[in-house]
Amino acid sequence: MKVFGTGFGRTGTMSLKIALEKLGLGPCYHMTEIVLRPSHIKKWYSISIGNKPEWDQLFNNFNSGVDYPVCLFYKELSRKYPDAKFILTMRDFDAWYKSTKNTVYTVPIMLPNWFQKLILPLKRLITMQDNLIWSGLFKDNFSDRKSVQIIYNKHIEDLKKTIPSDRLLLYSVNEGWEPLCKFLSVDRPENISFPKVNSTNAILRKFAIIKTIPYLLILSIITILYFFL
Repeated sequence: MKVFGTGFGRTGTMSLKIALEKLGLGPCYHMTEIVLRPSHIKKWYSISIGNKPEWDQLFNNFNSGVDYPVCLFYKELSRKYPDAKFILTMRDFDAWYKSTKNTVYTVPIMLPNWFQKLILPLKRLITMQDNLIWSGLFKDNFSDRKSVQIIYNKHIEDLKKTIPSDRLLLYSVNEGWEPLCKFLSVDRPENISFPKVNSTNAILRKFAIIKTIPYLLILSIITILYFFL
């Protein structure tokens, strides 16, 4: 592994993932990669209940990693991969908190419990996120803005103390290619705009579609029963 993003989700991690891949440092591991791989959901669930991570298995065929839950393990990853560089994606706290509260924080209650229990990988995914992020990182207190801000700022300060300055870039995706390419010692892509994706509105549109899935399932079952029984 060559690069790790250490910023929390909703600090531009998807934009950074795409940027790293355009710079030849992909594939880049991200929560979206976990969601697509039931075997990875199972591995992260195991980690979330206290089992030792198998990093080489998780990151097989990947060259970089960003977003939750990878960003929570930067201390261990800095020892495991001593040549890797680390990028802390930073965002104004108020903007980050509002975006997180309106989007990924709602994931555990987005789908009804009966549907989560029916789809085991989904249940494991949500439980893993709760164990590592909402209960683990934010101590079941994400609704308390002040306590979250303390954790947010502490993460930044701990990173500065843990990762040597020559291995760590403090970075906002609004800065574009220049500081990123300089830090990674790669050429800036020609005629390619820096990716800006995953806005709050875009995520909410996706969530609106996801919320319909359980009811579409019920409708499909009723239709099948009506025509074939």
